[in-house]
Amino acid sequence: MTRRLAPLSPAELSTTQRELYDAIAGGPRARNGSPFPLVDADGGLQGPFNAMLLQPSVGTALQALGSAIRYEALLDTRCREIAVLTVARAWDSAFERYAHEAVARTAGMSAAEVSALRDGDPTAFPDPREQLVLQVSEALAVRRDLTDEEYTRAADGLGLPVLFELTTLVGYYATLALQLRAFRVPAPPS
Repeated sequence: MTRRLAPLSPAELSTTQRELYDAIAGGPRARNGSPFPLVDADGGLQGPFNAMLLQPSVGTALQALGSAIRYEALLDTRCREIAVLTVARAWDSAFERYAHEAVARTAGMSAAEVSALRDGDPTAFPDPREQLVLQVSEALAVRRDLTDEEYTRAADGLGLPVLFELTTLVGYYATLALQLRAFRVPAPPS
């Protein structure tokens, strides 16, 4: 896979690009101690963030949505990472998998649980809420919909605000996976 978009140099960014760069590289992701590097050795943004600089108004809105999902959410970290890693598997997104397996481990997820998400094995999650998040995320990421029964179970078990958040999260990370694929952004070498 040949990378289609080289990391943009911080020294060559326009004012609006630099504002977005600073919001990502110096915002909550950086302040809260990202478990994966946000910038490369030359200061270029890693993962989906580099492409966001191409159109700063859209990139700013997208990064703000991601920040809200991650730092102002009702879902706890484990449930959020279950959903993100389910999307990463459905889209076969190496960078999302790389980044969010690191986040999941920092959130206390075991190697067996991380591996189970990579393989699509729901048996590693005995907690009923985590199972429900996994089932809903799987339905949304793979079939792109919920049956009436799945919707009712999710609405009753998670509540409508959390269900709205979860559908937004799945859509957001599917968007990132699409962009990572289109721009051929690889995961860093292990």
